[in-house]
Amino acid sequence: MSMTPVEDTVRLKITEALKPSTLEIYNDSAKHAHHKAMQGSVSRETHFRISITSEAFKSKMQPARHRIVYALLKEELDRAGGIHALQLKTRTPDEEERQIAREKAEQGELMAKVEQDRG
Repeated sequence: MSMTPVEDTVRLKITEALKPSTLEIYNDSAKHAHHKAMQGSVSRETHFRISITSEAFKSKMQPARHRIVYALLKEELDRAGGIHALQLKTRTPDEEERQIAREKAEQGELMAKVEQDRG
């Protein structure tokens, strides 16, 4: 049996439905286990950050993208001891490429500034 059955189910449902080119799932539950709302919870999988890149999000605004994911994970969100908090980052492959290019450009500018300051 898996030590992370909720995470495994989340990964499977998102992969099957959205065919993501990028899927990153972070289980942040341990960071929140001491919160009052988590007292008595039997689950160790309650808080997740998920980053999804998929063509399925093309021409959809963020709220619609999030509704798609919430619908996929409805059972895990509704179940007692299920997912308590879900942070989503949803984008298309084009948006991901633009973000990577922007980050590389910013990194290049920073490195140029460091070199200029040294010289």
